[in-house]
Amino acid sequence: KVNHRSDIMTEVLGAKAVIFGSPTLNNGILPSLADIMTYMKGLKPSGKIGAAFGSFGWSGEAVKLLNNAMEEMKFEIIDPGVKVKNVPTHEDLKGCVALGERIAKAIKESV
Repeated sequence: KVNHRSDIMTEVLGAKAVIFGSPTLNNGILPSLADIMTYMKGLKPSGKIGAAFGSFGWSGEAVKLLNNAMEEMKFEIIDPGVKVKNVPTHEDLKGCVALGERIAKAIKESV
């Protein structure tokens, strides 16, 4: 199902945390996510908990770009993010689970 960005923003604005994920594509993030983030910046959703994850083949800028965008939106970034080169290993997947646990803890502490 394809959602319109306004539908996505309704969910995002009601959320305590937003976690962005993207592979690095041409030294950037996926165009569809860039579109959503540009729209989101205009809505100024400050006070959110944020984190990022991504994969890459050789350059790996996506997580840094996602974190920079969240900083601009005044998100509380709770982790530098998970970066995975090529196919995730078992250790990479454990890192993803650990990130999810840190996000859950941050949400509980914010209530």
